[in-house]
Amino acid sequence: MKWSKALLFSAGLMTATSAVQAKQVMCVFDLVGKNGDVFTLMKDYQLAAKNWGADIELKVGQNEAVIAEDFKAGKCDAVSITGMRGRQFNNFTGSLDAIGAIPNVGLAVKVMQGLADPAFTRYMTNGKYEVAGVIPVGDAFLMVNDRSINTVAKAAGKKIAVLDYDQAQKIMVQQIGAQAVSADVTNFGSKFNNGQVDIVGAPAAAFKPLELYKGLGTKGAIVNYPILQVTGNLIIRPDKFPAGFGQKSREWVKSQLPRANGILAKMKADIPAKYWMQIPAADQQGYQKLMRESRINLTKQGVYDKRMMKLLWRFRCKQAPSNFECSLSDENYK
Repeated sequence: MKWSKALLFSAGLMTATSAVQAKQVMCVFDLVGKNGDVFTLMKDYQLAAKNWGADIELKVGQNEAVIAEDFKAGKCDAVSITGMRGRQFNNFTGSLDAIGAIPNVGLAVKVMQGLADPAFTRYMTNGKYEVAGVIPVGDAFLMVNDRSINTVAKAAGKKIAVLDYDQAQKIMVQQIGAQAVSADVTNFGSKFNNGQVDIVGAPAAAFKPLELYKGLGTKGAIVNYPILQVTGNLIIRPDKFPAGFGQKSREWVKSQLPRANGILAKMKADIPAKYWMQIPAADQQGYQKLMRESRINLTKQGVYDKRMMKLLWRFRCKQAPSNFECSLSDENYK
């Protein structure tokens, strides 16, 4: 009997030890695959995570939908995906990409640095998921196949690619009277390049790998006015990682944000000047008002998180206190 107890104890100890020592599988979405900037950053993350008691195995994929489903099914212990796709796991951080909510990547970096503060820890966890870091992917710009589409009114009736899982994009397109064409991250670029849509929204990081210059052709342009921030989310199942891993991860990600900002700035600078189309300063407030109205409506519908909208309103007004919206209280949610 004593021997049986001893064997059971030993077996239990071995099982517990193996559980602690088991590798954590992180599935990484990178449009380029193993040669992409995201995967390169995640290799650095993998190395840093050893200091926090984790032994991460990286698996890269170019189909984000599959990666998200694998994560939900427990095939991955962690993922690196876009904020739009990550919204289903955490609506607070998933609302960073709200339309017009962060006007430039510089402010995005400041916001993300702030979110690494332990004071935000409770917002990072949602059920069995925890956001272990948020990184900028860059300003999203509208790319049009004809420079004559230089106002919102002229976009009416045009075909615009929208990510099929992002309700916000569909509603916005409907509001301006355009035609939404369902797409996903893997094919929206080819739809633009093949002429199936007239307009796409994308960060500078997607310009070269997706060959979006083909869709621009000789008549197209990139509207140099950010419509939203594209973000990347590191999301974990905390029960698969050592205690306190999430906060250590967020602090490491915070330390990498200046590096990420530099990479994004270079990507934008590398796009030939001939493709950029400027928006007159006199028209910019009109765009701000349109995006603000859409953002407020989407928040009322529960698409965006009120707590994040209030936080971002405060950040914007701290950066530009004279902006018209700072005297309004619509986004100062209770």
